[in-house]
Amino acid sequence: MSDLPSKTLRRGWTTGACATAAVKAALEALWGGLAPVAVQITLPRGETPTFAVAEAQSGDGWAEAAVIKDAGDDPDVTHGALIRARVRAAGQAVSFRAGDGVGTVTRAGLPVPPGEPAINPVPRRMMVAVVEDMAARFGKAGDIEITLSVPGGAALAAKTWNPRLGIIGGISILGTTGIVRPFSCAAWIASIHRGVDVARAAGLTHVAGCTGATSERAVQALYGLPDHAMLDMGDFAGGMLKYLVRHPIERVTIGGGLGKLAKLGQGAMDLHSARAQVDFDGLAARVGDPRVAEVNTVLEAYEIAGKTLASAIAQAALEAVTERFGDVITFDIVAVDREGVVIARAGA
Repeated sequence: MSDLPSKTLRRGWTTGACATAAVKAALEALWGGLAPVAVQITLPRGETPTFAVAEAQSGDGWAEAAVIKDAGDDPDVTHGALIRARVRAAGQAVSFRAGDGVGTVTRAGLPVPPGEPAINPVPRRMMVAVVEDMAARFGKAGDIEITLSVPGGAALAAKTWNPRLGIIGGISILGTTGIVRPFSCAAWIASIHRGVDVARAAGLTHVAGCTGATSERAVQALYGLPDHAMLDMGDFAGGMLKYLVRHPIERVTIGGGLGKLAKLGQGAMDLHSARAQVDFDGLAARVGDPRVAEVNTVLEAYEIAGKTLASAIAQAALEAVTERFGDVITFDIVAVDREGVVIARAGA
């Protein structure tokens, strides 16, 4: 972890927490007649953060308020987004609608069913609790329709996994604790898990996890896989594989460059350069060429040993994942160069 800043990193708030705060402010305006400048909410683990209200307005039978998403020091694409909630009496229990910039679920396998706004269960529960508390406070019926919107959310969603997961039209309203912990990687791994869920719900028998966009394009073209078969593994091989063992799919292809796959072949489950290094002595022994032990990069090693090295790395990666995770899954490995050309394969 030496590449991370030494200062204490500032935590932030999930879209679900921001939406809950916006709902509370909007209800204050609807039932109390005046929008607050700030609101305090209670998160699932008992924390009580305060959120500034960025904007508020109201009309005949409705009110809305917005909160600016603060992700702290986490590189979250939704940092700075305006999370807006409009509330109105609807003559029924609390219901949710997707406004502009909030996605709609179109595929099975996600925490909410197709046709529903992409507002996850925990944020929904948080907002329902706020409605109930505010209704009791003002002596009102809690028959509120909540419409969430995020200006520019459709463009933000294009930078997330939503299109691949079958969430169209915008971002998701997420969060299980309400808190964004900087560089925890939890959001990325959670998205991998949701990708597995969607693939299983669609009945897919072959999926692929790749270390980057170049290897993903090569693998998808090689096997003609649909978008929702492509799991955004990145460096998080362990996060993908451990979940797949618990929620198996018949065949899994792992694609990547030689450097990442070399680490996988050594048994590394986190392939980031700060957390795993290539064992060049081991590579040299595997290909029977002592010159490989003297290099500094896998690219240099490949220039020396060529396809022999690529094949050895692919085979080692296959052996490593099969030994640890192969009881219920058939694996194969596809190694690509920097141009996206397949240079070695191992397994199915």
